[in-house]
Amino acid sequence: MNAEILSVGTELLLGEIVDTNAAFVARELAARGVTLQRKATVGDNLERLAHMLREALSRADLVILGGGLGPTDDDLTRESIALVVGETPREDPELLSWLEGLYQSRGRHMPQINRKQAWLIPSATALPNPLGTAPGWLVRLPEGHEFAGKQVAALPGPPREMQRMFREELLPRLDLPAWAFYAVTLHTAGIGESNVAELLGELTRVANPSVATYARRSGTDVRVAASAASPAEAEALAQPVLARVRSLLERFVWAEERPGDAPASLAGSVAKLLSGRRLGIVETGSGGTLALQFAGEDALKGAAISDDHATLLTLGLTPVTLGDQGLCSEAAALELARGARDQFGAEVGLSVSACTSGEQQGQVAVALVSGGAEHSALVNWPGDAGQVRERAASAALNLAFRALKGEAPA
Repeated sequence: MNAEILSVGTELLLGEIVDTNAAFVARELAARGVTLQRKATVGDNLERLAHMLREALSRADLVILGGGLGPTDDDLTRESIALVVGETPREDPELLSWLEGLYQSRGRHMPQINRKQAWLIPSATALPNPLGTAPGWLVRLPEGHEFAGKQVAALPGPPREMQRMFREELLPRLDLPAWAFYAVTLHTAGIGESNVAELLGELTRVANPSVATYARRSGTDVRVAASAASPAEAEALAQPVLARVRSLLERFVWAEERPGDAPASLAGSVAKLLSGRRLGIVETGSGGTLALQFAGEDALKGAAISDDHATLLTLGLTPVTLGDQGLCSEAAALELARGARDQFGAEVGLSVSACTSGEQQGQVAVALVSGGAEHSALVNWPGDAGQVRERAASAALNLAFRALKGEAPA
């Protein structure tokens, strides 16, 4: 089955809202063996929306629209579907009763404008919305229509409403293919996407199972995916290739993730490698971006974030190092890592020193001390202050992961 996503809303085109819904739907479809061909965004214009829906239906078996189900005049998803299907929307008594009851349960009177949210066309099935006032639609194009048999789904824009409706109301009603999909994503750190691709070689050119690489801020992801007639067959097809990828990238892999798993984080993997030891952090120039990665992790004993030289001198930095080598140096990072360990009474100290302005902008020093072992690295990245801070945190996490695994950090 082929699918397309249409994200509806002028606010998306203007960049006022980030479209997280399309990413969610794409992941959910992929996990069920549906091939997503295209994603597009369209503003609140009936003619353009109907045109794009027709185009999508000419290519795909399933089109999912997100947003545009509100009660105002610029919420046009229902109208566009009705126009393409060739049916007139009318108030559905059951939906109207549900809407009125919803407002009454909240001690409010339903505005007349909301009656629009009770519309249905003959080919549409209403999808209940337990978290909002906008029911969704599932439409199967009727016999005689140029797109007969194809499916159109309309989901609300708020992510919380959309995700629950997708999983609980839409999926059970969709005519999905009797085809299984198996995928594992390997998260790596300390190696760039081009280097990963070089290591994988011919594996990235195979169709099923497929091996694909994706550059992330924290490193490079590698997804191994296979499809077959049953889940067991899909997994069996993927396993030999997955084993080969694991072998090639073993030094760099910090986590594996499957569809439906809780999101993994490099900081979480570092916390596991600490094996009960506590971590102290000192940051300068990075604005707390490193410590924030450990929010909620019991491994973090304490963190100090300061750009003030006098404060840093109380955290282990020496005047000689500051004067001779500068703040963004490996020597300074090592002194601050020792200070992080000692100041917080931790077993492991981690530091980051980032230059976000001036002649050294983009230079970052990171260090980790644990027992008698000390590790440090100096990296340089172009970019604005925000990008340097994010990359500084990634560099520190990568150093910590590799060092705690007992390897020489790259």
